[in-house]
Amino acid sequence: MYTNPYASASVTAPARPVAMTLSQFSTLVGNAIRRVPELQGAWVAAELSDLRFSGGHCYMELIEKDARGATIAKMRANIWAGRAAYVCNKFGAATGRQLTSGIKVMLYGQATFHNQYGLSFNVGDIDPSYTMGDLERLRREIIDRLVKEGLAARNRMLPPPGTPRRIAVISAPGAAGYGDFINQLENNPDGFKIYPFLFEASMQGERTSASVRAALDRIEQTIDLWDCVVIIRGGGSTTDLNGFDDYELARRVATFSIPVVVGIGHERDRTVLDELACVRCKTPTAVAAWIVDSLREAWQKAASLTDGIMRYTADRVAGERQRLSGLESLIPALASQRIARAQTLLHNVASRLPSIASARTARARAWLDSRGEVIRLASESRHRDASRRLDDLNDTIRRLADERLTAASRRLNTILQVVDALSPANTLRRGYSITRVGGRAVTDASAVPPGSIIETTLQNGVLLSRTE
Repeated sequence: MYTNPYASASVTAPARPVAMTLSQFSTLVGNAIRRVPELQGAWVAAELSDLRFSGGHCYMELIEKDARGATIAKMRANIWAGRAAYVCNKFGAATGRQLTSGIKVMLYGQATFHNQYGLSFNVGDIDPSYTMGDLERLRREIIDRLVKEGLAARNRMLPPPGTPRRIAVISAPGAAGYGDFINQLENNPDGFKIYPFLFEASMQGERTSASVRAALDRIEQTIDLWDCVVIIRGGGSTTDLNGFDDYELARRVATFSIPVVVGIGHERDRTVLDELACVRCKTPTAVAAWIVDSLREAWQKAASLTDGIMRYTADRVAGERQRLSGLESLIPALASQRIARAQTLLHNVASRLPSIASARTARARAWLDSRGEVIRLASESRHRDASRRLDDLNDTIRRLADERLTAASRRLNTILQVVDALSPANTLRRGYSITRVGGRAVTDASAVPPGSIIETTLQNGVLLSRTE
């Protein structure tokens, strides 16, 4: 540990003060600093504040805060033009962002004391891994906290919108990333109609979290109008994504009730929101591409289902037409068979009626004869009754035969009406036609090659045509 040889518990002025000039005193201070090796080259970890560029030089303040956020140390620092480009480019290449106020860095440099400008830290190099580690630590702490609260996966587990057309956009209105996003939506090659609406917000600096959360509050008031929320911010040399690594903003996105899609910075940039949102895209234009691709996929799926329905319908219609054609060809034969069977049955019944009646009469008379003459003489009245019964029976037999013949005739007429209704001629009278090629009925348009002669039979006449 370095001990200042010029420090003492108390300073006692000599009896006769000998004053030195301020420049002489400053020179002594500068010489004292230069005599300490640890101050001529050391790594210092601090937070950047009031960073600015002027004349190729970079000026800033280095500060250190305690756990409560109070500043406990502060020192002026600078990167001279000869090293500024190297340091800034090294930091940008490793982290994808520019040196800016509010981030923690590890700098290598030396303490210098100028007679006019006082004490400062002259920066010569930077360790980007320290900043990346600190940012990653902050992001990890936010995500771990949300995981413990059971909120980290709530928005990420929501199903992405299948047809995202009504888009609530959170962005800065004049940002290049927002312009590219809108241009890609409006000029999508498929011609989809998409309706984005901008909810303005500050997308960099200390106001980022509060501004984006306020935009989400406004969107929530009309939540039923939107398919999803899009948070976009373009990249570039002035990218400042620190505002998105904020617990309150992360919690608001994680618990939002509709899907959130983020496209922040460049492809290699990553914020806490990327880990919590329903959909993460690498850039604003990638978000637009995701929206168009989702609509294209939904359209293709609908078209595929429509084609399937059309094919199924066509197959069913063709099958039913074939079945009807088969039935149509069977109707004449079936009708002829039914008529022939009915006629045969009627002939059989008619031919058997006389013999049945004669047999019944003969049996009745034989029975009467067997009773003997005495009975007949004693029962003339009964004989007359028997004769009357025989006559009645004969009349009944004839009546039943007539009724059976009448019923058979009515049924035959009904069958003839059905045959007539289902006949090809009647079908033609209802406005249908029969199309034949080479004498065969056509049931499938794809089976008719171009140049074929088509014969179309109508109710009155036949048309001949040629396919093209």
